[in-house]
Amino acid sequence: MSSLEEMPEEAGFPVSSGLYHLDANDPHQQLIDRSRFSETDIEQISELMAALGRLRDAEQRLAEASLRYMKLNQSDMRALHYLIVCANHRVIATPGAIASHLNISTASTTKLLDRLERAGHVTRQAHPSDRRALAIAITPETHEAAMRTVGKQQAKRFLAAARLTPDERVAVMRFLDDMAREIEVADEPWAAAPR
Repeated sequence: MSSLEEMPEEAGFPVSSGLYHLDANDPHQQLIDRSRFSETDIEQISELMAALGRLRDAEQRLAEASLRYMKLNQSDMRALHYLIVCANHRVIATPGAIASHLNISTASTTKLLDRLERAGHVTRQAHPSDRRALAIAITPETHEAAMRTVGKQQAKRFLAAARLTPDERVAVMRFLDDMAREIEVADEPWAAAPR
C-alpha cells in the first residue's frame, strides 16, 4: 500500500474513516507496543477511539451551534453556564468567582461582564453581604433561552447514560477517568513551553 501522502482522500482513500485507527496513527509502533494485543483487540480499541472521535465531533457541532444561537464566544457561554448553576443552587456569583472558574484575569472578567451586560444577558448588583463585591446574575430571559435550547440538547447525555446498566456505567466512568489520567499534561514539560 502507498503512503497516506500519496493517497489523498480526494483520490478515494478514506482517511477520515480511519483517522482514529492505531495503524493510521502509529504505523511503525513508536507509540504503542502491540505485542500483547490481538488483532481483534486492536480493531475494537480503534473502533472505540473512533466512537470517542464521533462524540467529540458532535460536541463540537453542538458548541458551535450554541455560540451562533446565543451570539456569544466560548468564554461568555462558560460564564453563563456557571451563572445558571449558581442560580440553580442559590449561590451568589461574584466577578472573582467567575474569574476563578474561567481561569482568566480580573481585567478580562470585567470586559466579559461588560459585554454580557450590554447584550442583556447578566445583571450586576451590590452584593447583599459584602459591600466590596458585586453580585452577578444571569437574566431570566437568557436563562430561559439557554435552558430551552442548548441546555435541553446537553441534557440528552443523561438519556444515553440512563440506557446503560449500573455495571456498564461504572465501567464507562472507570474508562473515562482512566483515559483522562493517561492524557493529563500537567507534568509534561513540552506542555508548559511558551508559545
